[in-house]
Amino acid sequence: MAGRVPRIRAQARAIAREHKHAPATLVDKGIELALTGNDPLGFECFRAAPKAVALMSPAQIQRLLPVLSGWCSTDCFGSFISGVAWRQGVLTDQHILAWTRSEHLWTRRAALVSTVPLNQPARGATAPRGEARRTLAVCERLIDDREDMIVKGLSWALRVLAVKDPEAVVAFVDKHRERLAARVIRETNNKLRTGLKNPKKAKAAKPHKRPPTRAKSARKP
Repeated sequence: MAGRVPRIRAQARAIAREHKHAPATLVDKGIELALTGNDPLGFECFRAAPKAVALMSPAQIQRLLPVLSGWCSTDCFGSFISGVAWRQGVLTDQHILAWTRSEHLWTRRAALVSTVPLNQPARGATAPRGEARRTLAVCERLIDDREDMIVKGLSWALRVLAVKDPEAVVAFVDKHRERLAARVIRETNNKLRTGLKNPKKAKAAKPHKRPPTRAKSARKP
């Protein structure tokens, strides 16, 4: 998928330009693509034209939930569509919280990923301290879910909020320490302490500087 991303995004930008003066038709196009087996391109259309999300209805957004079939499609949907729609008021807290009770794994993960656009400036968030109340309400409802993709999503949601409101995240982790997965505690504490999810791994991956050769380090006579 990684190698396809630049090509898909170029296609999405072309579609967004084509529908620049009729954003409602872009909504229809994005939904059509997603429902007919091309959800990567369909979801990327909304990344290319985020203002189109405001024109969607809750029914249109929820119609896309059965399309979600993996972390990639789910994270694109949550980052580019549902999270943006939630922030803009198209979706309500009740919509997102209802997803946490779904039997569909990827719908539950979508609820967590939808918190990212509330708190991450790169995803359009503008609240100075993020939106802890709404974010933590979703996290609390999935705190006992041990599906791997849910545990990872919960960690992600908390780590993104930690940048904006570390005090709220510390209080949440302290309150629910007995119920949180060890991975969530470890990665969230790493983020709070060092700014990184896995500082040891990042350090190991960082290339080491070669010491200067004698010729370069020696002083000129």
